[in-house]
Amino acid sequence: MSDVKRGHVRRGPWIIHGETVSFDNPWIAVHEFPVTMPSGDPGRYGVVHFKNRAIGVLPIDEEGYTWLVGQHRFPADAYSWELPEGGGPLDEEPEDAAHRELEEETGVKAGKLTQIGTWHLSNSVTDEIAIAYIATGLSSGQFAPDPTEVLEIKRLPFGELLDLVMSGEITDAFTVLMVQTAYIKAQRGLLPEEISRHIVPDQ
Repeated sequence: MSDVKRGHVRRGPWIIHGETVSFDNPWIAVHEFPVTMPSGDPGRYGVVHFKNRAIGVLPIDEEGYTWLVGQHRFPADAYSWELPEGGGPLDEEPEDAAHRELEEETGVKAGKLTQIGTWHLSNSVTDEIAIAYIATGLSSGQFAPDPTEVLEIKRLPFGELLDLVMSGEITDAFTVLMVQTAYIKAQRGLLPEEISRHIVPDQ
């Protein structure tokens, strides 16, 4: 573009004049950009770069039950019940990460994974990508949580999980997305019948 000086980059309506990393650890890095804003004024934009994908799994067994994982979340300083979730390295196949996270966090192995969505969880300040699956054909595996995790496990019918989401008792955004997406897709016939019959059994 004619209004972008040599070495500067246009990103949509923003012009980027440089980049620095102000924080870096094994999980995230904070990138700061001196920019020209869409208004033409100078500014700075901070982006949290995630070094893993967010991977989430909604396991459903032959009785229509699923599993929740309970843990204290440091940023919110609150206890949270969530579907099995974790980070998948960018060089790992997402399905491999989903199999691993489900087994590590619940002790349950998936025979089959069905992808139900890919989302940006907070696209104003992060570049995190979230990928979600429904797991079926479940069997016993090895419970092996990360050393930083102190987990509780709860098995409950999908309908009760949906009630917890709709009442606001579950506040984890990724879990809410997975549950509501699975429910709507099942209602609309967008999931295999062997999955849908456990999510909307009276349909």
